[in-house]
Amino acid sequence: MQPSEITEVLDRPVSRELLARGLTRLAYVAKDGTPRVVPIAFVRNGSEIVMCTPTNAPKLPALRHNPAVALTMDTEKVHPPKILLLRGRAELDVVEGIPDEFLRSNGAEAMTPEQRVEWEAEVRSLYDGMVRIVVTPTWAKLIDFETTLPSAVEELARQRSERERG
Repeated sequence: MQPSEITEVLDRPVSRELLARGLTRLAYVAKDGTPRVVPIAFVRNGSEIVMCTPTNAPKLPALRHNPAVALTMDTEKVHPPKILLLRGRAELDVVEGIPDEFLRSNGAEAMTPEQRVEWEAEVRSLYDGMVRIVVTPTWAKLIDFETTLPSAVEELARQRSERERG
């Protein structure tokens, strides 16, 4: 997929809405070869998706071994669902202290100023450093069930249309 095609998908209004939600499911392959998927907070930083995790997180050795990842952002309890699927490679950036992206990606806007101060103090007392997991999408698909469908459903609709013309 060309970068311009990815940008076009990510710039659609529904994609922008899903990217603003701040929670994704990160899928990767564990060191034992089995699949894993974990919910994780994120921010979009230009063309990158940035997630932050403790330096001792179990996913880090797996991502160092195999950096291929998939991300899913979707709506809940909405019909039809809206789903943004991304693929890319995780780049790991070990940083001292707390990355700004972590402080922006964990629902801070929903906290009162007092809660925010307390939460940030707790975070700073817990972590000496973190790892930024940076993913630049190499593939993107938006499924909104209005203008776009899963590829298998698109194929079935095409086949039905051919039968009806047939």
